[in-house]
Amino acid sequence: MAATTESFDEQIDSLFSFSDNSIVLGGAMYQGEVRTGKLVRVPLSMLSRHGLISGATGTGKTITIQNIAGLLSDAGVSVLLMDLKGDLSGIAAPGSMNPKIEERHGKIGIGYEPSAHPVEFMSLSGERGFQIRNTVTEFGPVLLSRILDLTDTQESVLSVIFQFCDNEGLLLLDLADFKAALTFIEGDGKEAFEKEYGAVSSATIGVIRRKIAALESEGADKFFGEVSFDVEDLVHTNKDGKGQISIVRLDDMQSKQALFSTFMLSLLAEVYEKFPEEGDLDKPKLAIFFEEAHLLFSNANKSLLNQIVSVTRLIRSKGVGLYFITQRPDDIPEDVLSQLGLKVQHALRAFTAKDREAIRKMADNFPPSDFYQIDELITTMGVGEALVSTLNPKGIPTPPVHVMLTAPSSRIGVLEPAEVEEHMKQSRLGDKYAKTVDRESAYEMLSAKAENAAASEEEDEKGEVKAGKSAKREEKSLASKVSENKLVRDIGRTVVREVARGLLGSLGVKSSRPSSRSRRKTSLVGGILDSLF
Repeated sequence: MAATTESFDEQIDSLFSFSDNSIVLGGAMYQGEVRTGKLVRVPLSMLSRHGLISGATGTGKTITIQNIAGLLSDAGVSVLLMDLKGDLSGIAAPGSMNPKIEERHGKIGIGYEPSAHPVEFMSLSGERGFQIRNTVTEFGPVLLSRILDLTDTQESVLSVIFQFCDNEGLLLLDLADFKAALTFIEGDGKEAFEKEYGAVSSATIGVIRRKIAALESEGADKFFGEVSFDVEDLVHTNKDGKGQISIVRLDDMQSKQALFSTFMLSLLAEVYEKFPEEGDLDKPKLAIFFEEAHLLFSNANKSLLNQIVSVTRLIRSKGVGLYFITQRPDDIPEDVLSQLGLKVQHALRAFTAKDREAIRKMADNFPPSDFYQIDELITTMGVGEALVSTLNPKGIPTPPVHVMLTAPSSRIGVLEPAEVEEHMKQSRLGDKYAKTVDRESAYEMLSAKAENAAASEEEDEKGEVKAGKSAKREEKSLASKVSENKLVRDIGRTVVREVARGLLGSLGVKSSRPSSRSRRKTSLVGGILDSLF
């Protein structure tokens, strides 16, 4: 096909002629100009095939996230946004027309209607959103080992500890439970533990204990506990048919990457586990956007990467679409990239030979195009423009199209704290997760066990004292009976006096120059013996 304006328009018409059950990303561009009315659409049925939004800082990735999330919400699809920078809250408020938006939408050939979207604000720290919690047991030994940065040996010990607690009926809900279990394994439960699993180095337990303390210093003690978050609460449509947008505020987690990246993985695993098989749906039931997605994969071991790849492949059948947002596509493993249906590539900057080589390789990952030199286009696109490749309704990848993206219908910018507070007051989930539940678990069970053991020991000691007193009373009674016999009394008095002297000597009472206290003690004992005999 000859590369002309007419042939370009014909290709756009043939590629994106469908209009029902789709969202409009923007207008097609050719030779740097927008072809008014040539709209680039994405079928809703293909949005569970996952996607990638990438590009250099300042090229418009965040606005694209906000735009696509809003379009999905309008179509009745629930959305989960991991807001790492804290600049997506504006999606809860309507946007406003301004000259730039008017000019952009005029070129694209589509109207602009400001609108807000139903939003639930959540947080790992409890700040600016209701607290998301998860129990230690639900988190599991694999993810807990990753967040603690344990070695393979230490991870195996942690797994055994979890198994031991399960067998003993010790619920691990929060970090206090886990620390109590460690203390029990080192103390009263050591014999039972070693009988079942063998000896464990006290140094290994010490390392785990120290790393738990470090995790607490990051605020993880707020995250672990109950009420545990139910992922099914992510899927909801309001009375107007708009899908709920759940925003997890992570901007206060910048220095706690281990905590929030592992949370993302645990959430993904729980969604996969709990959501039923759906097959091919007309539209996704949930779309999850992972901002700074490279944090999911950095420092992940091979087994964990394999798990992520498997979930990415299989979660589509649950009606869930995953969207990874990062600066460069090569931040994402190739096995994950190969699963993606939608690619929105914003501009990249090529400052070095290494950058230019990476861009050439990236261009090769797009389907071929008759109209663009892709490696050159990637470095020259403007802000709010992107190279888009998607799937048509039959699941066939489209050639990449240079697109001027539409503006979000919601506010571009953050909400004021007072506005966030007001939204939280109207939350349908706030009451459910605002309270903290502290039911009986390992900490309480082991504390009660220790108290019972102490009480039992105290009772035993009292029993011994009581038995001693009874024995003395019995001994006195016997002596009284013996004393009734005069012959025995005469013989016994001499014998007992000698024995008494021997006992006093063994107690260190000197016979020569005894102290007044010793004389009193001797007199007292002698008096008692005299009264007996």
